[in-house]
Amino acid sequence: MVKIISRKFLGTQSVYDIGVERDHNFLLVNGLVASNCFNKSHSTAYAYVTYQTAFLKANYKVEYMTALLTASSDSQEKVQKYIATCSSLSIEILQPDINRSDIDFTPVGESILFGLSAIRNLGEAAIECILKARETGGEFKSLADFCDRVDLRTVNRRAIESLINSGAFDRFLPNRNQLIADLDLVISWAQDRAKDRESGQLSIFGNSGTQNGSQNTSTEAWESAPKADPVSDYSHEEKLQKEKELLGFYVSDHPLKSAQQLVKVLSPINLNELAEQSKRAIISAMVMLNEVKIHVTKTTGERMAFVQMEDMTSKVEGIVFAKTYKRLESLLQKDAHLIIWGKIEEREEKTQIIIEDAEPIETVQMVIVDLADLKPQQINTSELSRLESILKERSGDKNYAKVPVLATISTPYQNQFVRFNSKYWVQDATATVSALKAAGFSARAKAIAGG
Repeated sequence: MVKIISRKFLGTQSVYDIGVERDHNFLLVNGLVASNCFNKSHSTAYAYVTYQTAFLKANYKVEYMTALLTASSDSQEKVQKYIATCSSLSIEILQPDINRSDIDFTPVGESILFGLSAIRNLGEAAIECILKARETGGEFKSLADFCDRVDLRTVNRRAIESLINSGAFDRFLPNRNQLIADLDLVISWAQDRAKDRESGQLSIFGNSGTQNGSQNTSTEAWESAPKADPVSDYSHEEKLQKEKELLGFYVSDHPLKSAQQLVKVLSPINLNELAEQSKRAIISAMVMLNEVKIHVTKTTGERMAFVQMEDMTSKVEGIVFAKTYKRLESLLQKDAHLIIWGKIEEREEKTQIIIEDAEPIETVQMVIVDLADLKPQQINTSELSRLESILKERSGDKNYAKVPVLATISTPYQNQFVRFNSKYWVQDATATVSALKAAGFSARAKAIAGG
């Protein structure tokens, strides 16, 4: 690598930003590279764009993230990453709404509303038909009103079912299973009305008809639409699963959201942070298994597993080798919610986690040592040393010491939790509590997911 040491003025001439594969530098005849030939106007333009995007993100975060989500709507991986960014910026992602959603993601106050184009099974023609009916006749009043005003040849049953299960009709009735049960009856009713309109019968008998999608009398015809017998709603898990199938993401909630206490105590990393972690370092993550594939090794005939995992920020593949698989086999089930420990590894330009241990989220425990009754002067060095000594004895093999230890201490205003460094974490919560009590400490074990 050499630098240009002299220049010669050639007057005003056209210049070009010449790029070389991988580097924006000029190659000299002797094979050396001139390192300071990068076009300064090019770098200035990049710097200005960086400044603009940073300014927008800092001052117009909702509008900025809306634009990113819309521009990346064809990439689930990017959208999931941006949704995680929205969460960190305290921007709520709202589920689709049949009366508010537009084609693309839309900023609504401090939130972002899902667009209709993000719903599977809903084509461009169907969206245009829905928006036209809404623009012409105003907001929809119910599922029946919707079916009565849109062209059911364009917005078919599958599309309406997708709208229901994505939450777009929740404003009318949050019981999505009931809406699905009503759907066939309502569609048949709306089709009959469409035929009557075409033949002019609704106008002849003075019933509430529609003209160009708008109501032409004061009577609300949709109120007389047939309904199915009452049915109970889907379970919370079923609702979320259907949402994910149709939107590609969990929007109204996330299966791992209820376990956020784990994040505070264990400090697992988010899956979108894998690239920032040291390779081969032991990390922990709170995940849900989307897919489990069993593989039989050719050499030993033992079983191992490849798992697809996700958290609230991203997705990643995990590998469970034969020795570990024997121990974790019962836990490796589709939809299982786990806290996993493992090493990050790059294979074929793909980041993976070599899973070395796992535990169901609901069974993860912590040890709490109650020091709140002690005055600050009573928590002396010898007392802490005695406590640390007991914890070290219970740590055992550091690879398996995964039970965090917290202490409650008294402050002038309230009791607070203090988390011990991970080197004081232990293997067995129950045995550790017994040892601490025997030594005169007040201690208890508690499930983390329980709050």
